[in-house]
Amino acid sequence: MHYLALLFGQEGGPEPEPGSPEFDAELEKYAAFEAAAGKAIAGGAALYPSDTAVNITHSGGNPIVTDGPFTEQAEVVGGFTVFETENLDDCLQLVQKIPAAADGYVEVWPMAEYMQAEGAQSDWWLALLLEPPGDIVAPGTPEWDAGAAEHVRFGEKVGDVIRGGGSLHLPDSVTTVRVHDGQVLLTDGPFTESAEVANGLYMFAAPDREAATAIAVQIPLGDKGRVELRQIVDLGE
Repeated sequence: MHYLALLFGQEGGPEPEPGSPEFDAELEKYAAFEAAAGKAIAGGAALYPSDTAVNITHSGGNPIVTDGPFTEQAEVVGGFTVFETENLDDCLQLVQKIPAAADGYVEVWPMAEYMQAEGAQSDWWLALLLEPPGDIVAPGTPEWDAGAAEHVRFGEKVGDVIRGGGSLHLPDSVTTVRVHDGQVLLTDGPFTESAEVANGLYMFAAPDREAATAIAVQIPLGDKGRVELRQIVDLGE
């Protein structure tokens, strides 16, 4: 089964720029982790700092685009990893060794669907879909199927720019992982009671921020939902 690990840090905390010595030092930690985890890692990416984000909401059916971190966020996503393991326990054994578990926290989401092309490039972007917890529906329900059909139409409309994506199970299936002074702390559900939680993600290719935003505004979204658009770091550069 696939599990999405969202790597969180505090808003306003250190977010080293790609190419800086601090970023390279952090990268070495993750390279060692990925080498140890091996084939259990099915995908993932590091993200540019949150002050480069684009946020998309809707009002009366019209998209509203704003730049920078979302004002209501106390924590920000710095990257994500997708694991493929036999069960949640096996996944959690790996997640507790991610550097972000000691520096911040990690939310582990069981995935209903997942695919990702190999080899993130410099023109890749992440669109993280967020919704109020009460608006999220369970996979396999008629409501979920109707929403899935909208996403199929979106995929057909934007064509081959899609590089990956996935949908998630309900928020009550989430496990939050923290490591404090060497002690592993596991809690059920998202880390904080938030007005919104993750509901899915897309990865797609676009030559620049404007083109990426033009794609992201077309992603199906609930009335109170939000898309957080972040550029993916090309670690092969």
